[in-house]
Amino acid sequence: MSSSLDQLKATGTTVVCDSGDFATIAKYEPQDATTNPSLILAASKKPEYAKLIDAAVEYGKSHGKGVDDQVDATLDNLLVQFGKEILKIIPGKVSTEVDARFSFDTEASVNKALHIIDLYKDIGIPKERILIKIASTWEGIKAAEILQSKHGINCNLTLMFSLVQAIAAAEADAFLISPFVGRILDWYKAATKKEYSASEDPGVKSVQAIFNYYKKYGYKTIVMGASFRNIGEITELAGCDYLTIAPNLLEQLFNSQDKVPQKLDASGAQSLDIEKKTYINNEADFRFAFNEEQMAVEKLREGISKFAADAMTLKDILRKKIEA
Repeated sequence: MSSSLDQLKATGTTVVCDSGDFATIAKYEPQDATTNPSLILAASKKPEYAKLIDAAVEYGKSHGKGVDDQVDATLDNLLVQFGKEILKIIPGKVSTEVDARFSFDTEASVNKALHIIDLYKDIGIPKERILIKIASTWEGIKAAEILQSKHGINCNLTLMFSLVQAIAAAEADAFLISPFVGRILDWYKAATKKEYSASEDPGVKSVQAIFNYYKKYGYKTIVMGASFRNIGEITELAGCDYLTIAPNLLEQLFNSQDKVPQKLDASGAQSLDIEKKTYINNEADFRFAFNEEQMAVEKLREGISKFAADAMTLKDILRKKIEA
């Protein structure tokens, strides 16, 4: 019998590797790969990536007027260098994240995204192979709308915890969204002191709701479940457009032969009774509706802060190398 990983792929789900580790990515033969500051920080501490860091530091030293500018240039170059190496392994796209500090600044997010695309272009990688990853704030969603419509740059709207965010993202024509399954489960377990089976998992149910909404109303935005805590969350979403999976869970799927039947079906969404809503042209409505979801508000804030903190830790490492 084929592995659970191959069975998952056979349901129509595109498997994406959630890692910055090249060797891990190669093993599981994913279509795409996603990175974030936390993953790059973890990978950067491994000795096999020292050459990439050293090359980025040399680049940064010659692309900034002062140390702060040099650190920013070094980090941007490092993200792109990781993306370049990952793209040698995978046939599809790699997600590269805009600095989380710009999550509430549309203009800064757009400018940083354009800069990242230019860095990729400088090393011969076309924008078609890149997804610019931006937090699903109001400002981030509007940045994605600009990047998609005016620049033809595909975006991955990340740190998504609610249908409200998902609807606005689809209306902005975002190429892909990343609803976070495991972090939703974390919140509910802490709030209710309960354990949840895979079929009752609030994170799973959130992605199911988004998937069904998109398919009912014909949105082309790709739904990519992310941030998984266990195999059950993954198999309950078999049939979702994409799933981005961490290496430890990919390994479990790779070594398992348990059956993985398709659970999500786009054709079945047509008959569902789902109210159509709109947010993209009304910031007040978006903010109020989002504000009504305590879990989403808290997890978005936490996620932005964590990514920003890891980016700063990585910058501190790079700063020391620049000043050495």
